Amino acid sequence: MLNKIKSFFEENFLTSAGIEDVEHQLKLATAALLIEMMAQDHEVHDAEKEAVLKALKEKFQLSDDETKALYELADSTDYHQFTTLIAEHYSQEKKIKIIEYLWFIAYADQSLDKYEEHMIRRISDLIFVPHKEFIKAKHRVQEELGVV
Repeated sequence: MLNKIKSFFEENFLTSAGIEDVEHQLKLATAALLIEMMAQDHEVHDAEKEAVLKALKEKFQLSDDETKALYELADSTDYHQFTTLIAEHYSQEKKIKIIEYLWFIAYADQSLDKYEEHMIRRISDLIFVPHKEFIKAKHRVQEELGVV
């Protein structure tokens, strides 16, 4: 497994990156966080899986191979490396959007587990999203999904 992780990061993150490569790396980093979010309550519901797949395909335009590799890596990787990349390169607006995506994944099964909320809070801190924006994003998603 360690060789798979090392290989994935060498292929996707450790290249001499041009602007397009950095953008793609950021998409991969964000996608990895979404996949990690799905597994936080130790139950992967179909609705969560569908929400993640939809985000990966529609919002991040990841290939099937990248999606599969990220799924395989999600349980065995420390997401701090992803948050560092996001914190350094994304605007505040994009960081808040990531927090919204995470809330969508957390609420996809119509319930919020304490571990899911904790993870979103930690990621929010690691990518420097203020608590006020963390809460606003949560409320926007709750309203859109009709959950309380």
